This record gives sequence, C-alpha cells and structure tokens, in this order.
Amino acid sequence: MKRSMIILAFAAMGLSVLAGEPKAQKSETAKVDASQSAFKWHAKKVTGEHNGTVKFQSGEIVLSNSVVSGGIFTMDMTTIDNADMTGEYHDKLVKHLKSEDFFSVEKNKTATLKIKSAAEIKDAKPGEKNYTIKADLTVKGITNEIVFPALIVINKENIVAIADFMIDRTKYDIRYGSKTFFENIGDKAIDNEFNVNVRVVGKR
Repeated sequence: MKRSMIILAFAAMGLSVLAGEPKAQKSETAKVDASQSAFKWHAKKVTGEHNGTVKFQSGEIVLSNSVVSGGIFTMDMTTIDNADMTGEYHDKLVKHLKSEDFFSVEKNKTATLKIKSAAEIKDAKPGEKNYTIKADLTVKGITNEIVFPALIVINKENIVAIADFMIDRTKYDIRYGSKTFFENIGDKAIDNEFNVNVRVVGKR
C-alpha cells in the first residue's frame, strides 16, 4: 500500500512538471511574392498631388504558432515611378525623385521595413484591421520606428497583409520643398507627410 502511494506521488509530480512546461513554438517563414505584392505612394503639394509605385525586391513574413510575429521587406528604390503623368513631365518627376533632393537612389538603392512586433487587435471584425504593427523603416540609411494598423489574412496557401499609413519624409532627411525648413516658398511647398498603401502576399 505504501509503495503504491509513493508511485502515485511520483506520477503526480511528473504530470505537474509536464503541465507547467511551456508549449514549443512552431515557427514558419513565408516568402514574399513580389509579383503579387504592391507598394503605392501618394504625395500632396500646394498646387496638386502625385502618386506612383515602388516594386518589392524581396521579403518574408514570420509566423509563430500561426500568428504573425515578425518579417522584413525590401523595396527596390530604383523602380520608383509616377502613375499620374506621362511623357516629359513624368520623366522629369521620376528623375527628381531619384535625385539627392529626395531619395538619393544612386547611393541608397533599397529601403527596408522590419517588423519589431505584431500585436493582435482584440474584437476586430472580419475585414477590419486586426494587427498593430511596430516596425523600423529605413530610408536613405536612416531608421525610424513607425506604428500602424494592418489587416492580415492567413490561409493554407498564403499570408496577405494590407496596410495604409503616413510617412514623414523629413525624418529621413528629405527636406526639399518643406515649409518646416524653407521659409517663403509659397505655392512650391510640398507636404512633409506622404501616404503609403501596401499589399504584401507571402507564399507558405
């Protein structure tokens, strides 16, 4: 009887230890399909606005236990383009965007967005933003932290992430046409912030 009680006690201790052990995390990395992903920009100025695109070079989305936990995305800044003009004016704008006044593409051929944390938004309804993303954005070799909401849909074949947020270009030493740094520029002023709309598709 005494021996049976001892065996039961050890068995109970073993179960207690197992119950207290954390579950091993299952990690997975989905590679970004650049052909199905899109990076769009929209900038405003006193006299109008312009919009265009930048192509993804590469990227990956990391899942831990089927929840987004990280990722990194690289944009090819040599592909920056304008979508609202054609001909000579289009070419001049694209050339200017690639110049030292803006993104200094010859010296900084890529920009990166690295996810630092991804927190699920509780009670998010289907189709609504369901994650809060905290990430490091590096442009022209300058890194700043940004925080924005995103809609992330995970299925058996892929991961689709959609986000829409503002970027303050002056934080990346892009000051051309900014009233913050140049006084009396009148109708030549360009807004400090521009909008980015991103759709990323990661293949599982």
